[in-house]
Amino acid sequence: MSIALTHRSTVVDRFVKKSLAADIALVLIGTAVTALAAQLAIPNEPVPFTFQTLAVLLVGSTLGAVRGALSLAIYALVGGLGLPVFTAQAHGFDYLFGATGGYIVGFILAAGFVGWLAEKGWSNSSVGMIASYVIGSAIIYVIGASWLTYGYLGGDWNKGLNFGVLPFLVWDAIKAFVAAAIVPEAWRLSNKFKNN
Repeated sequence: MSIALTHRSTVVDRFVKKSLAADIALVLIGTAVTALAAQLAIPNEPVPFTFQTLAVLLVGSTLGAVRGALSLAIYALVGGLGLPVFTAQAHGFDYLFGATGGYIVGFILAAGFVGWLAEKGWSNSSVGMIASYVIGSAIIYVIGASWLTYGYLGGDWNKGLNFGVLPFLVWDAIKAFVAAAIVPEAWRLSNKFKNN
């Protein structure tokens, strides 16, 4: 019997043998991928354009609910504790609880939920991936924009939507199509290898 963080299969489990050591490594890789994606940014105030949401939702859909959420919780924790993992190498609890902190909190919940959907088979097809990405993005937007609106924009939802949601819709739609191409293709490859 092996000890693992999850017993439900996702695409990564087709390539990596389940074990606690593998799960820990995958969680930390998910954290690192998100930290790297945060550095790929186009400045915008108060919320920059980044590849974080793509990383967050790919981490969730490939690692599953538990490992995906843990990856993002560790990302938030190490950034809060001082590692320069947030956008533009920002760090610290002031940043974590600042204007964009709600998006980081949303990352944890979105990765967990998208991971749960992946465990239910949603990541096997492009349509399922796009649908899970839309749901995951909505989780991030609701938490992030609410935090931004009430914590930093005086409760003005017009400003909250204009600064924290609307500018990102096209950008996130493009990322949804990228994710819809990547993860189902990984499933197809895993099936090829399994059948050979």
